[in-house]
Order: sequence, then structure tokens, then C-alpha cells
Amino acid sequence: MLRLEAVETYYGPIQALFGVELVVGAGQVVALMGRNGMGKTTTIRSILNLTPHARGRITFEGRDLAGYAPHRVARLGLVPEGRRCFPNLTVAENLIATQRPGPWDRAAVERLFPRLAERGGQMAATLSGGEQQMLAIGRALMTNPKLLILDEATEGLAPTIRAEIWAALARLKAEGEAILIVDKTIRELLPLADECVILERGATVWTGPPGALDGAISDRYLGV
Repeated sequence: MLRLEAVETYYGPIQALFGVELVVGAGQVVALMGRNGMGKTTTIRSILNLTPHARGRITFEGRDLAGYAPHRVARLGLVPEGRRCFPNLTVAENLIATQRPGPWDRAAVERLFPRLAERGGQMAATLSGGEQQMLAIGRALMTNPKLLILDEATEGLAPTIRAEIWAALARLKAEGEAILIVDKTIRELLPLADECVILERGATVWTGPPGALDGAISDRYLGV
């Protein structure tokens, strides 16, 4: 579905990515991992052409994404995720604002996140941080994407909210959603992932299933 081959990206004269390799198959959950500042968010920005890559190739369902405007990339089914809600719209209005035809409608999203059903008439600006994150994920699902991209979806949230979001992501995986996910919480991330990709200084240094990620690899590339 999504393939990155030897991707190099720059911020002005400064090179940030040095040959990133990454593949997400249909229905697969891929964890993009690495310490802070190693290129994870830049990789996502490169996929979305928010920071276009200079060399290498990024394809989605066989289409080369070079030169696509970010909004055109999104139409192909790539959905950036983050706690971005329309603050002056209600929860229900946030959801229906992005709705596209498909199995994910408001009822389906509210079954995934019952809190959103309880707060349908509430302004998004008044929600807690965790509820806003649920709304952001729900709003992305309302576009019926082929690939969901989540960048630090549980960062800074209370443990109970984090648990709800991880449970929801497990349900999405069970339903066959393809997900590319960045998160620092390895304990919750590894049971969800089918494949792990580790970045070190802007380059892919390890790829493999979670079961092959042993202590030596983790300490070398993910430890403090």
C-alpha cells in the first residue's frame, strides 16, 4: 500500500532523512520507532509532501507521490493525525464535517468512542485533551481512509484515556485498518504492531516483527 525507498529529505540546506525505507501493507499496522529527533515526524511530513523529499521514491498503491500537493495526498487516503479539532464546532459537527462515503459514519465512530456520543452537542474546545484526541481520530475515520497515520496519538494523556485509545486501535486493527503509528510507549505499541521500523539519525537501521525486537536492539536504538 505505502512504500518508501531510499527517501532523503532536507530542511533548507540541512539534511534530515538519509535513505528511509518503509513498507505498509494492506491491513497492516506498522510502528515507526526511534528516539526523539531521529526523523519520525519528518518521515510522516515527507509522505504527506508537507516537507517534500529530495531523493528516493514514495508510492501509495503504486502511485508516485512526488509533486502531489498535500491535500491531494490526503484524498488518496493518507490521513495525518494529531489533536486538531475545530474548536468552535460541536463534537457532532466536527465528525460530519469530514464525512465521506464508507463504513465509518458517526454511529460507527461513537461505538468506537462512546465518550463522543455522550458529548455530541458539546463544543470541541471544552473537551479534555484525551477527548479531543478521540475526536481527532474519529474525524479522520469519518473520511474512510485507506491508511490511518497517527503521530504520538497518546502523548501527554491520562492513563485511563490512553488505555481507551489503545483499545480502540486494537479494534481498528481487528477490523483490517492499515495504520502507520508513531508512539513512544513501547509496551502498548508492540502488541499492536505487525512490523517495526526503527530510525536512527534519519535512516532506517532496523526492520522486523515485534517478536524479533530483543533487548540489545531496543537498548541500542530506543533506550535513553
